[in-house]
Amino acid sequence: MGLISIHPKLPMRNIATTIGYYVKELGFELDSEWEEYLILSKDEIELHFFSFKELNPLENYGQVYIRVNGIDNFYKELLEKKVKIHPNGNLELKPWGQKEFALLDPDNNLLTFGEEVF
Repeated sequence: MGLISIHPKLPMRNIATTIGYYVKELGFELDSEWEEYLILSKDEIELHFFSFKELNPLENYGQVYIRVNGIDNFYKELLEKKVKIHPNGNLELKPWGQKEFALLDPDNNLLTFGEEVF
């Protein structure tokens, strides 16, 4: 027995909006869609979303840290697509040895992308 993976579950207000953002903007694939639940994936990660129609985005503290290989290229790709980067989340080297940037999705879930720098 052992832990093998993790699939974060984040709130969403609108399925179509969530699919549009993650698929069109971030390059995820739609794996499964139900009335109240989504599963999206990109490369080796999978994100799950549950319906929360009453969610106030300003009160949402959903957060995910996603490890990336080739963060410079991914960041550049998102900039070229005009994906909005978090105002305090531009790509930068952090004191803890990670190169990181962050986005807020349409429901204010914070997505931080990081790559270890040696």
